[in-house]
Amino acid sequence: MSDEKKSLNFIEQIIEDDLASGFPQSKLRFRFPPEPNGYLHIGHAKSICLNFGLGEKYNAPVNLRFDDTNPEKEDPEYIDAIKRDIQWLGFTWDKELYASDYFEQLYDWAEQMIRQGKAYVDDQPQEVIVEQRKSPTEPGIESPYRNRSVDENLDLFRRMRAGEFDEGERVLRAKIDMNSPNMHMRDPIMYRIKKAPHHRTGTAWKIYPTYDWTHGQSDYIEQVSHSLCTLEFLPHRELYDWFLDQVYEPGKVRPKQREFARLNLSYTVMSKRKLARLVEEGYVKGWDDPRMPTISGLRRRGYTPQSIRDFSDRVGVAKRDNLIDIALLEFAVRDHLNKVAPRRMAVLNPVKLVIENYPEGQTEWLDAENNPEDPEAGFRKIPFGRELYIEREDFREQANRKFFRLTLGKEVRLKNAYIIKGESVVKDDEGNIVEIRATYDPLSKSGSGTPESKRKVKGTLHWVAAGHAVPLEVRLYDRLFTVEQPDAVEGRDFTEFINPESLRVITAYGEPSLGEVKPCERFQFQRLGYFAVDPDSRAGKPVFNRTVTLKDTWAKIKARQN
Repeated sequence: MSDEKKSLNFIEQIIEDDLASGFPQSKLRFRFPPEPNGYLHIGHAKSICLNFGLGEKYNAPVNLRFDDTNPEKEDPEYIDAIKRDIQWLGFTWDKELYASDYFEQLYDWAEQMIRQGKAYVDDQPQEVIVEQRKSPTEPGIESPYRNRSVDENLDLFRRMRAGEFDEGERVLRAKIDMNSPNMHMRDPIMYRIKKAPHHRTGTAWKIYPTYDWTHGQSDYIEQVSHSLCTLEFLPHRELYDWFLDQVYEPGKVRPKQREFARLNLSYTVMSKRKLARLVEEGYVKGWDDPRMPTISGLRRRGYTPQSIRDFSDRVGVAKRDNLIDIALLEFAVRDHLNKVAPRRMAVLNPVKLVIENYPEGQTEWLDAENNPEDPEAGFRKIPFGRELYIEREDFREQANRKFFRLTLGKEVRLKNAYIIKGESVVKDDEGNIVEIRATYDPLSKSGSGTPESKRKVKGTLHWVAAGHAVPLEVRLYDRLFTVEQPDAVEGRDFTEFINPESLRVITAYGEPSLGEVKPCERFQFQRLGYFAVDPDSRAGKPVFNRTVTLKDTWAKIKARQN
C-alpha cells in the first residue's frame, strides 16, 4: 500500500474504492445539510470541513441544503447565520438548496407509494404508534388501519394536504415490516399534519415530510454521490436505502450514505436543544456569546477560520464516538495566533511602578517588534516614562529563589526597555501595596548595543506607561462548565455545572495603539494570552475578549485536583 493510500481516512478510502470500481469522478457531489433551527457549533464545523474538504480534494461540487421540514423551529435568522459561518470558514457551496424546494415532488412520490400499497394513512395518536412498535426483541403490532384500500388512503392523504384534519389526527406511514429488528423499519411516519406557517412556503402546506423521508430523496434529486452523516444515523441507513428503492431510476446516481463519529468536546454541550436552553434561560448572552461552542461564539471570542480547520484535521475522521479534549481546540488557536497575531502590551491587574531615578516629565518612544514570528511585521513605537503600570502578580515584597519577577533588592528587565531593581513600596492604611518604587540602569536599554544592555537577568516583565495608558474593558472568558461532560452526569442537570468564573469583566490598561482598534482584530497581549476586539467596542471605548491564555491553565488545575 502506498504512503498516500495509508494517509486516507476511511471516508476517503470509500470514495477511492468507488472511483476504482468505475464510478466517474465527474459525478462526485457532496452536501452539507443543516436544519435551520439554531446556530452551527464546532461539531458542525467538523462536518463542514469534511464535506467541503472532500469537494476541494476531488474538485467536486458541494451543495448547501437546508433541511427545512419543521416549520415551528426554523427561522431565516438561522439560515443567514449558517451561510455566514460557512463563508467565514473559507468554503463556497455550489448550489443553495432547500428541502422545501422538493415538497411537491416528495408528495407525488408519496402518492405513488400509496398506489403501490407501500404507504397508508394511520388515524392513531403518536403515543399509540410508538407503543405498537414494541422493542427490537419483540414483534410490533400492526395498525388496524394498515390495510386500508388504496382509494381510501389517497382520499385521506389528499384531505390531509388540504388541511381538513387537526394536527395529530392522522399521519402517513410507510408499509414496511413491523417485525424488523431495526425499529426504524417498523412502518415509519412519512408525513404529519402541521399548520404552522413555513418560512419559505408560507401557509401553502398543511402537512410536512419527516426527516427520514426527505433526506435521502433530497440527496437523490440533487444527485449527491456520498451522503455523509454522523453515527446516530447508522440505524437509519436501511430505511434510507429502502426509500431510495421506491424512486430510483437506472442510470442515475444512487446516493450512498456513510457515517462518521460526531464531535464530542469536553467542558461544553453540543446539543442544539441544550444550547438553546443556555440562551433562553439567560446562562449566556446569546448564540454568539464567546463562551458558546457555536461558530459565531468562537468567531467573536477570537478564533480564526484556520484554527478551526486545523482542529478538524487534527481530530480526524473516526468510526467510533469519543470525547475530544477542548485543550486540543485551544492548542490549535494558540498555534495559529502565535504566527499571525500582532504583539501588544497590556496590564490586567495594575499596580503603579515609579522609577525614582528616571527624569520627571520625560517620555521615550521605544521600538517594539509587532510579531517575532513574522520578520515582515515590522516595529511599532511605545512610550516609556517615569511612572508605569505592571501586573500586581509580577511583584512580591518577599519572595523565594524561584520567583524570577520583581522583588525588593533584585533586578528584572522591562520588556523592550531597561533593567530595574525594586527598592521600596508604598502601602495604604490597610497594608495594601499601592505603589512600587524602583531604580533603573540607564545604560541597559534594550537594543542599544552597550555591554549593560546585554547583561542577563532572570525575569522580564511587560508594562504600560501610566501617562499614555488606554483604559480597556477586558472580558476574561473561560470554560463554560466545570466538568468534562456536564450532560453525562446521572441525575444532574447540565446547568448545575455552569462555571461561575466563566466570565469576569475588568478594566485593564493598554499601550496607546490599543485605543485605535477595529472589531474582530486579534492580538497577543504579551505574557498574558490572545485577545480579540469585541463588536461592542466603540470609538474611545475598546472592548477585548480573551480568546485563550498563553498556556493551558486548566491542565494545572486538573493536576492539582488529582
